[in-house]
Amino acid sequence: MADNIFTGTIPALMTPCTAERTPDYAALVKKGKELIEAGMSAVVYCGSMGDWPLLTDAERMEGVARLVAAGVPTIVGTGAVNTRQAVAHAAHAAEVGAHGLMVIPRVLSRGTSPSAQRAHFKAILSAAPDLPAVIYNSPYYGFATRADLFFALRAEHPNLIGFKEFGGAADLRYAAEHITSQDDDVTLMVGVDTNVFHGFVNCGARGAITGIGNALPREVLHLVSLCEKAARGNARARIRAKELDEAMAVLSSFDEGPDLVLYYKHLMVLNGDSEYALHFNETDALTDAQRNYLEAQYALFRDWYADWSAQDDA
Repeated sequence: MADNIFTGTIPALMTPCTAERTPDYAALVKKGKELIEAGMSAVVYCGSMGDWPLLTDAERMEGVARLVAAGVPTIVGTGAVNTRQAVAHAAHAAEVGAHGLMVIPRVLSRGTSPSAQRAHFKAILSAAPDLPAVIYNSPYYGFATRADLFFALRAEHPNLIGFKEFGGAADLRYAAEHITSQDDDVTLMVGVDTNVFHGFVNCGARGAITGIGNALPREVLHLVSLCEKAARGNARARIRAKELDEAMAVLSSFDEGPDLVLYYKHLMVLNGDSEYALHFNETDALTDAQRNYLEAQYALFRDWYADWSAQDDA
């Protein structure tokens, strides 16, 4: 596990949708390549941003295979309603040459049981023992992986090298204080856009998995770069990172809500990526108020960033 794919800035790709409500694989690969060319270190597919509950297993695997074949460094989400399906996604990721796994907890059935989650995690990690993996910790999955379980798993599965924290500031603090600071070979990934500054500066994160980075790759890469400098003690970078983090706060906050894919797909459309105009459920749509608010906040941020980034020390 010397090569750690879980560093830098990694967008969680959304799945573009055709008029027939099926995945647009050509557009998916195009966007993955664009984001890598922009400076992202890898992509995640298929996490919650990729609408994994709305796709078939075959559709998800096809997306993974096409990204890998196109040379896009790809981390595969293993979300599934049962362990058998999650294991199949992990095995497929290894088979096609993906670069890592994002191990998502068991959901719905015995999701709050530590013993059930341990067995679930072990099955996924065993299915692709040569792929580096992080556990995806999120309140939305209803289970919090704690230090005892993490290190018990790591003792048996050395491919478990990190922790992606999607909870709030307190959850990131717990992960840093009790898990990732115990072993230098264990990495912490910030998993929510609202906590990039806190994660890097206060918690020692080495990377970020981003939603809004799909629509604002330059700006998110800029923020992460400033945060990395601030984490090394650069006082001016700390000030500038906090300014950018605050200015992006409303747009970043959509990452925390149930409509995150709707919001960020609309931002992509505003950027000119018309392939993201549709959703897999035809009834999934922002309200007029939501759309108007998003557009106003996006326009405000673009104007602010143009002025702020032109300053000499930004």
